[in-house]
Amino acid sequence: MSSRLNGALSPPIPLNNRSGASSPQRQKFPSDTLRPYIKTLLTKTLTNASWDSNDKAKMAAYSKEISERVKQRMIEIEPRGFKYIVTTTLSENAGQAGRADMSCHWEDTDSAIQEMFSNESIIFVCIAFAVRLP
Repeated sequence: MSSRLNGALSPPIPLNNRSGASSPQRQKFPSDTLRPYIKTLLTKTLTNASWDSNDKAKMAAYSKEISERVKQRMIEIEPRGFKYIVTTTLSENAGQAGRADMSCHWEDTDSAIQEMFSNESIIFVCIAFAVRLP
């Protein structure tokens, strides 16, 4: 039986694999290894960063550098078996309040890791997804 969540149709789970007993256990991405790396990377890269609306290339460079480094670290941790997706958001910290929460309901082997950094000038959110390939 398929399930529908927000319009997305998930593939049916074969009856003989519902308990997982008849197939080998698929490995989950070790998100506990990646999370401290992202937190340290954001702190080291962005501690002295400041928002500059006139230098869009510099602002984009922060996002691109962090995204590439996080994805590279994910490949180093687990080089095979996952599709990696990293998204970043950089915005000006103008004293606004904000909150970010995330909940993902996928396969048990998939992971989503979110870290946030802020200082007096910027707010930066990094989300890394590791989706198990079939």
